Amino acid sequence: MTERFSVARLERIGDHIEGYVDDGQMPCAMVLVNDRGREAYYHACGLRDVESGTALTRDTVFRIYSMTKPITSVALMMLYEQGCFQLDDPVHKYIPQWKQLQVYESGEGEAIKTREPQTVLTIKNLLTHTSGLTYGFMRTHPVDAQYQKKRVSGGGRKGTLDGMIERLSDQPLLFDPGTRWNYSVSTDVCGYLVQLFSDRDLDVFVREEITQPLGMDDSGFQVPEHAAERFAACYQHHADGFRLQDAPDGSRYHDRPSFFSGGGGMVSTIDDYQRFAQMLLNKGATRDVRLLGRKTVEYMTANHLPAGVDLAKMGQSRFSETPFDGIGFGLGFSVVIDPPTASVLDSIGEFAWGGAASTYFWVDPVEELTVVFMTQLLPSSAYPIRRELKTLVYQALIA
Repeated sequence: MTERFSVARLERIGDHIEGYVDDGQMPCAMVLVNDRGREAYYHACGLRDVESGTALTRDTVFRIYSMTKPITSVALMMLYEQGCFQLDDPVHKYIPQWKQLQVYESGEGEAIKTREPQTVLTIKNLLTHTSGLTYGFMRTHPVDAQYQKKRVSGGGRKGTLDGMIERLSDQPLLFDPGTRWNYSVSTDVCGYLVQLFSDRDLDVFVREEITQPLGMDDSGFQVPEHAAERFAACYQHHADGFRLQDAPDGSRYHDRPSFFSGGGGMVSTIDDYQRFAQMLLNKGATRDVRLLGRKTVEYMTANHLPAGVDLAKMGQSRFSETPFDGIGFGLGFSVVIDPPTASVLDSIGEFAWGGAASTYFWVDPVEELTVVFMTQLLPSSAYPIRRELKTLVYQALIA
């Protein structure tokens, strides 16, 4: 506990998330608030496996899905600091088969028409999701349909990054790189580049250079053998509550995949991910471990979207309950640029991201806070829990 928070007001957080669990809307919920490196509040409730009646414990292992993206972005920027590439390098410098990528113009299926791009696809475009790539699950554009048909998005845990890169080589971009923002497989491509520059599989690089140094012993692209009994079940939201989507026993996460999804393939615990968040709050270091230089973290967590590119107008709310009004994007994170426009309690420069199973984290450099929320409920748009947590945390801050 720290003197900056009201104890009574912090308890509102637990009361609120317990309401979701008690009403049968979520299987479990867990939140951890750290203030200036010290634990200010922790609360957990519910079951990590409803079918077996197994209680949630602090060391429960969760699928973090897209909360993998900040970790992969950090990995790539660690290699940037080593001089392996420049952010404005064309991607085709390292993926030659992408030199002939075209931009979508019109049509569907075999009748799609394309044109030459007016801008060059760079590594920075990948990190900022301004690449022109997409996700097949969006299902709102003819190119999304092509991704589905060609199984572009990794091919599951049994595919390979090499295979994904090859399948992307004949798919059109949605737009000229750098001119729009679109959530996509860009971070999976970043993971491929980590492998290329480091000459190591992505899971090995992340383990050796990030999770082991930070003491994130239960985090990786598979559930560690020592943590198998602590793996949570994952549930799908339904009108009457939720239903089992992925049981922990016999889960695909127990085996090492061949496709290391830098965009969504990792598992973690709440304390592990807090260590990662604390490293970012500390501008690249924690305890005696430094992963990134101070200027690199400051650069990553600045808004990099060009003038006129507005996340709120990109239509991305279809897969996330978090509106993007007043929000920019850095190199791997959303970034708050205008709290009044965001219409939620925030600080300028706060950076964050979440996962498909409703997990979420944010780092507030102004207030020196980190907050991590864990549950296992698909999709993240089921309830406005992320915005509610913002209010509940900040209303307890009194000094």
